[in-house]
Amino acid sequence: MRIPLICLGLAGTLLACTEVSMPEPDEGQQLFAANCAQCHGPTGQGDGPWASSFSPKPTDLTKLTRDGVFPRARVLSVIDGYDRTGLPGKEMPEFGLLLEGDTVPVDVGDGVLTPTPRPLAALMAYLESIQE
Repeated sequence: MRIPLICLGLAGTLLACTEVSMPEPDEGQQLFAANCAQCHGPTGQGDGPWASSFSPKPTDLTKLTRDGVFPRARVLSVIDGYDRTGLPGKEMPEFGLLLEGDTVPVDVGDGVLTPTPRPLAALMAYLESIQE
């Protein structure tokens, strides 16, 4: 998906208009395989090779949608480590390296586009794509 962005300069003078290429699920799938599959499994169902060493076992990431709504803000907060409130285990690491680099505008559910690091947005796109 491409989102047009308008950049404004001093006193609202138009400086540039560009499009931002949003991450696709396959970009996030690569990050998932490298960072998440050990615990959450290759398909995100919480059955990775390290899952048996945790109690409770890692979350089934294919069942995050509630009442037809994917909780984008919550997912981003848990991945980046900002909010782990209410999680049964605290074993999930913070993924600070995913917070580096260019940002893309992501609607986290409130209609406001929030600048989000591209890798984090890519992971979210992948997780949203594997919902049952």
